[in-house]
Amino acid sequence: MAEESASQTNGTAKKEMILNAFVMNTPSHLAAGLWRHPRSKTDNYKKLSFWTDLAQTLDKGNFHAMFIADTLGPYDVYKGPANVVPALGAGAQFPVNDPLYLVPAMAAVTKNLIFGVTASATYEKPYALARRFSTVDHLAEGRVAWNIVTSYLDSAARNHGLKEQIPHDERYAIAHEYMDVVYKLWEGSFRDDAVLADRETGVYIASDAVRQINHKGKYFEVPGPHFCEPSPQRTPFLFQAGVSEAGNGFGGKHGEAIFVGGQTPEIVKKTTDNIREVARREGRDPSHIKVIVGIGVIVAATDEEAEVQRQEFIKYSNQEGALALFGGWTGVDLSKHADDEDFLVSDSPRLQSMVRRWNATVPGTDNQPWTKRRIVEYLSLGGMQAKLVGGPKKVADELERWFDVSGVDGFNLAHVVNPGTFEDIIQYLLPELQRRERFRQCVKEEGVTAREVFLGSKRLLDDHPGSKFKWNAGEEYPSYQK
Repeated sequence: MAEESASQTNGTAKKEMILNAFVMNTPSHLAAGLWRHPRSKTDNYKKLSFWTDLAQTLDKGNFHAMFIADTLGPYDVYKGPANVVPALGAGAQFPVNDPLYLVPAMAAVTKNLIFGVTASATYEKPYALARRFSTVDHLAEGRVAWNIVTSYLDSAARNHGLKEQIPHDERYAIAHEYMDVVYKLWEGSFRDDAVLADRETGVYIASDAVRQINHKGKYFEVPGPHFCEPSPQRTPFLFQAGVSEAGNGFGGKHGEAIFVGGQTPEIVKKTTDNIREVARREGRDPSHIKVIVGIGVIVAATDEEAEVQRQEFIKYSNQEGALALFGGWTGVDLSKHADDEDFLVSDSPRLQSMVRRWNATVPGTDNQPWTKRRIVEYLSLGGMQAKLVGGPKKVADELERWFDVSGVDGFNLAHVVNPGTFEDIIQYLLPELQRRERFRQCVKEEGVTAREVFLGSKRLLDDHPGSKFKWNAGEEYPSYQK
């Protein structure tokens, strides 16, 4: 049974927001240096207790999911080349531990929270990845999602044996074939009625119900069969986070939830409309894709208290770490620019374009120069995404405006301090959103899978391209092998 996404008030339906917590298995995710703030415990990221406590807090707060980012190489552009030192003191996405290992422990202490885990289709072999996700989908009883990325860092390419990155569009061509491989493993290697586990006859799996997939393509050759019996969802719920034309094309075809970014809801609406149009061209119902936008929130009891908190956070920021993150995200080394340079009038067209967008959209800009210090201050409060600061009413007003104007289905809420940011959201913001009937008061049905929560089905929907690989009960062969 699907979670209802709207509530009735005086005969008028209100669409409810999907809210996910955006985190990473590292000391400093998007707020460089803030690991040392008294309300942050991310220096304990190595301890399971940190993650199980956070998962329980989010689960009790009725968050839909924990979305765990990942990267496969250090941010080494700033003061580069290949210089990791600026990231070290701030713990700025260095070190980073594998996120998937966290999920079984967190699932064991929660009832409903979904876990979205980032993994690369460029550097992970499809046969091994399919096995890992099936294993975790079993242990999490279907509450796992895969955030499909193609990876973008030169450092990741070098550390995986390449001299340079595979070209962007080719990475997505590889990813399209990769998805065919994992669909065949997850959906078409075991027949739906394969697992008997019959104690009387002693037969665990029917002898005619497992097949090799015999995939031979341009990039992969995988005979199979899949090495795991079907998990609750078979294919984990599929997130995707590409924003380029190739990324949107990939997400519109394969994604069931798409993570996007943008400084204004009007900008995000163009992205949302494009994704839904790609889905339509792929023969999918556009409503079968949930679009989730990343946003940072600093909320307190009043607007004034939130501003005091914002100023306090800035004092803990780490300039070197923030500029290391900026270099990784943009490929721009700001060490080559003077400290007092105003990037609004920079000789670098790329920098000038970026800060002009910020200058036009960031509240409180007031035509102040965009110098290194200003960029550090902006990035240290949650990265390059939009940010909302205020009391419950102000932040809820802005979230509603974003929700209604952009056409998204929900938000990935980034933290400045963890768990402090999420504790504030639960204490101050969620009651206001619930009062407005914009966020769920409770979970409608406990213990269901990720796909059931978002789309009302445990298995891939019929209009999803992966569904053509299903091997239904009673069939001699999977349909794709006929």
